[in-house]
Amino acid sequence: MTDHRTGGCACGEIRYEARGEPVAQLHCQCAQCRKRTGTGHGSYLAFMGGVTVTGTPKTFREIADSGREKVQNFCGTCGSPVFVTAPAMPDLKAIHAASLDDPVAFAPAFVTFASTALPWDRMDEGLTQFAGMPPG
Repeated sequence: MTDHRTGGCACGEIRYEARGEPVAQLHCQCAQCRKRTGTGHGSYLAFMGGVTVTGTPKTFREIADSGREKVQNFCGTCGSPVFVTAPAMPDLKAIHAASLDDPVAFAPAFVTFASTALPWDRMDEGLTQFAGMPPG
């Protein structure tokens, strides 16, 4: 495991550095993640602090399937989704796993919103699956 990860958008305008271990690594199969990624799920590493961002991402706010507000951060030049924040948890940054410079470092532990999964988007059966958000 590493306590230092870097990544950014496709064109390099937005970059980030994450220090420390993520508090969660997951796949999400909610409708919003599917639309935003253009596939069957989104994959994230969630950090509570320790993430610095260079460049100024564009943002849009939405109400998540959980009922809470989240803010999508993406590159205004190339359109790449880079990370998600939540006003209710200001220290949280959920980095899109595919935006890592070394995406092999992503090690998902669970799946959220598995109840809305598309039949053609199969997850590893060894991962814990939650119908919605995990409790707690």
